[in-house]
Amino acid sequence: MDEYRFMTLREAPELKARAAAWFHSKWGVPEAAYLACMDAYLSGETDYGWYLCLDGNCIVGGMGVIDNDFHDRKDLSPNVCAVYTEEAYRRRAIAGRLLNMVVEDQRAKGISPLYLLTDHTGFYERYGWDFCCMALGEGEETPSRLYVHW
Repeated sequence: MDEYRFMTLREAPELKARAAAWFHSKWGVPEAAYLACMDAYLSGETDYGWYLCLDGNCIVGGMGVIDNDFHDRKDLSPNVCAVYTEEAYRRRAIAGRLLNMVVEDQRAKGISPLYLLTDHTGFYERYGWDFCCMALGEGEETPSRLYVHW
């Protein structure tokens, strides 16, 4: 794990454009949307952050925190979003370390609980997340699992 660098975007703001492009390539959300959220974070407008794992100069994992991750439960906020680890880097505890980093960083800023929308079962529970309810994602026909971390 020492070969990877875990950081917030505030620690490496020069990665903003690369990070927005990387997240866009994974989730299809417009780069401009990522850039707007990242700019708000970097300017101090919000403490909802962006978290990255790098192997050398390559982004291999990341996630963010936003008000709502495109679901119908607008009352359950903020949400961890855009959770992704490159396939070749999975099963190396990168996502788990990033999740723990997010929870600790947000809690230190007085932001708790956090919510997370996913289709996965069994993964997030390993990192202290509890099933909260089902939520319907925008454009989805079936609800997904919404987790909470206190």
